[in-house]
Amino acid sequence: MLIGLISDTHVPEAGRELWPQVYDAFLGVNPEQPKVDMILHAGDMHDVRVLDWLEDRVGVPVYGCRGNGDDGGGGRTYQPDHHRLKADQVLDIEGFRIGLTHDFALPEWPPYRTIDKMMERYFGGPVHVVVHGHTHVADIRVHKGVLCVNSGSPVYPRNLERRLGTLAFLEIEDGRIHPWLYQLV
Repeated sequence: MLIGLISDTHVPEAGRELWPQVYDAFLGVNPEQPKVDMILHAGDMHDVRVLDWLEDRVGVPVYGCRGNGDDGGGGRTYQPDHHRLKADQVLDIEGFRIGLTHDFALPEWPPYRTIDKMMERYFGGPVHVVVHGHTHVADIRVHKGVLCVNSGSPVYPRNLERRLGTLAFLEIEDGRIHPWLYQLV
């Protein structure tokens, strides 16, 4: 199982559509990168149609969660309800609980904000993997036994000017998860 991860696409302020390189990466155009089986969008699409574009162009299931920019934050348009979009999601995939949320603030700030309290709040309990966004900074870390993956932003990496940024991938095989970051070129 290969899962494509994306966040903070910011359409239309970052452009009217996604870079073609996003679709190419998920479609496995590069021989070293196979086609994904599923895509998770960790919020701030700013136009819910991004979920449809990804599913239509790549041809795999797409799941998303709301980001602060999808809920009218910063004067943006509130995104309507959509069958692929929830506030937060938990997916059970090949024996792993994968939590999808937008803002998962690490490092912890005990006793107010701990990873256990955040998992309870967003996912109703522990998960094996947290897929998140918000910072636009690509990051993979294991925190207290939980794999946390932020794919960064494909359009505004590190909150800088509009340019090719990053995606991430999760490969699940033989009961193991292998994450990696992918720089768009």
